[in-house]
Amino acid sequence: MEKTVHIAVVPSVGYSHLVPILQFSKQLVQLHPDIHVTCFIPTLGSPSNASKSVLETLPSNINYTFLPPVNPNDLPQGTPAESIHLTMIHSLPYLHQALNSLTLRTPLVALVVDPFAIKALDFAKEFNMLSYIYSPLSATTISFCFYMPKLDEETSCEYKDLPKPIKLPGCVPIHGRDLFTNVQDRSSQEYKQFLQLLKSLSIADGILVNSFLEMESGPIKALNEEGSVKGIPSVYPVGPIIQTVTSSVDANGLECLSWLDKQQSCSVLYVSFGSGGTLSQEQIVELAFGLELSNHKFLWVVRAPNSSANATYLSTQNDVDPLQFLPSGFLERTRGKGLVIPSWAPQIHILSHNSVGGFLTHCGWNSTLESVVHGVPLITWPLFAEQNMNAVLLSEGIKVGLRPRVNENDIVERVEVAKVIKCLMEGKEGEKLRNNMKELKEVASNAVKEDGSSTKTISQLALKWRNLV
Repeated sequence: MEKTVHIAVVPSVGYSHLVPILQFSKQLVQLHPDIHVTCFIPTLGSPSNASKSVLETLPSNINYTFLPPVNPNDLPQGTPAESIHLTMIHSLPYLHQALNSLTLRTPLVALVVDPFAIKALDFAKEFNMLSYIYSPLSATTISFCFYMPKLDEETSCEYKDLPKPIKLPGCVPIHGRDLFTNVQDRSSQEYKQFLQLLKSLSIADGILVNSFLEMESGPIKALNEEGSVKGIPSVYPVGPIIQTVTSSVDANGLECLSWLDKQQSCSVLYVSFGSGGTLSQEQIVELAFGLELSNHKFLWVVRAPNSSANATYLSTQNDVDPLQFLPSGFLERTRGKGLVIPSWAPQIHILSHNSVGGFLTHCGWNSTLESVVHGVPLITWPLFAEQNMNAVLLSEGIKVGLRPRVNENDIVERVEVAKVIKCLMEGKEGEKLRNNMKELKEVASNAVKEDGSSTKTISQLALKWRNLV
């Protein structure tokens, strides 16, 4: 009889960090049913309903345990990244206790953690496990993470003031202003923390990346070649791993899907800034007028404005009606032409719908992979974190997206909005992007087939773990 292989996974706080590591776990146990996964989930306050509903869909060979919650009042006021970082630090003693009690009953062969939970890798050595980071980010971003300590040593100015783009091994050149938002102020505490975090990446035995060889062959090959020389952990591309369509959709979702059913093939632009993105009031107004000016059909997920681009990343704004922030008369003037949905929409259902022909996106990596899998070309509108780097990869690297120009106040003006929409939805350039995306969709689908590059990579890992049992 085949022995069961036990591994533990640790996401960090927030729905968009929980989902990728769970999706990877599902893919893993589906391909290799002899693997059993226990997921230890750190929480800030009480877990969200969205998180709970994802957990209800897990197969029987994935268990989960919520670690005791960290009280938000115990944390100093800070950015979402700092809150996540501190929650993880506060959760470490609980995680140690949970791992200790599990290993007494069950020998674990590997510990897989989210990048924000990297401190937990210290426990892998103690409990005699192999250690891995599961990165819900692109290989290009991982490449930057390994390069940054060197960049930090060599650079005396702020990165945004560098005269030339930075050439990361195997990657499309990236301008300093397009790097991670939390490296843009080098004197900040956040920057120093981030640098420390990156320096500790090398302690892992491997990094699992939610990407695939054919999409990012440059950075993946460069990382693995450099790794053997510089002691960088092996990089394992295991994607694209995305959420699949589920039948449960709320009333809002049903309304937008039946509206899409009535539209022509590829005629609608889907506009959404992910689970955490928010725009300023001024930008909401410019975007609204731009959508109207473009004269194209659109489905827009609107959130209440906020001066912070990631205001809803760890919280929700359920008490505010976002529609009140739209320009006066906008909903009446665009009736029939567009549909505006407050706060949330069933993204996978929308991107897989035949009538959607473009996606104006914040370039979060989950959304990016979802659009690749469904073959929808992009307007890249990055807001925070590593999204600017993704926008460069998509618009200048693999050429499946158009990036609008921002003015000196970082606003995309209405005329520019209308211009890029027309360009994507009807222009020659849009056709080229559509064809590129069609090809990328094809290779993405092949990567996760039985003999695909990512399936082979996961099998390599499974074999390695089996040999330890």
